[in-house]
Amino acid sequence: MRHRTVAELMTRDVVRARRDLQFKEIVKLLAENDVTAVPVVDELDRPMGVVSEADLLRKSSDRGDPSGLTPIPHLEAWERAKAEGASAEELMSAPAVCARPEWTVVEAARLMEVQNVKRLPVVDETDKLLGIVSRGDLLRVFLRHDDAIREEINRDVLQQTMGLAPSAVTVEVRQGQVALSGSVEFKSLIPIIERLCLSVDGVVSVAEHIAYRIDDAPSSSTGV
Repeated sequence: MRHRTVAELMTRDVVRARRDLQFKEIVKLLAENDVTAVPVVDELDRPMGVVSEADLLRKSSDRGDPSGLTPIPHLEAWERAKAEGASAEELMSAPAVCARPEWTVVEAARLMEVQNVKRLPVVDETDKLLGIVSRGDLLRVFLRHDDAIREEINRDVLQQTMGLAPSAVTVEVRQGQVALSGSVEFKSLIPIIERLCLSVDGVVSVAEHIAYRIDDAPSSSTGV
């Protein structure tokens, strides 16, 4: 099975900020390009960090409310340093959490989850910026047509990987939801088929109604 890579999904024309870009220029850069964050790069175009609207808003939150109704929030030392910063290098969240272009959607999504970030600069083997991939980009795999998903499951999962005859298992796909029916020789094959179908790009869920002829599960001695 072929998984979509970060290189296929990322934005290549990346809006970036140089490390010395000043606060107002960063705000202007975000507004003019209709983005909420940009990677901050050094002189060799290597990502140092990411500066986002959230980073910039710390400057506003650090100022008192003229009415005196809203207390100034407590900021940690690193947050206060950002609030007092003026350049992209001082304001950015660092270090940059980056992805490689050959990574799969799963690898990139897991890194986003672990690091709690919404986007990943994509770099080559020299750490030079190639693109940027966002959560929205990764979700594009779920826009695959049902026919393409069904064809991949039939060809790559059932026939090539599992070695099943085309008539053994019927695949129906609606809105990314896969329904499997038919029969196989061994009961132990069913969870393998289900797991492989779930790994196909664009699959939302899998429901199986597959019969078996031989129960080869070690914990059971009965079949259907």
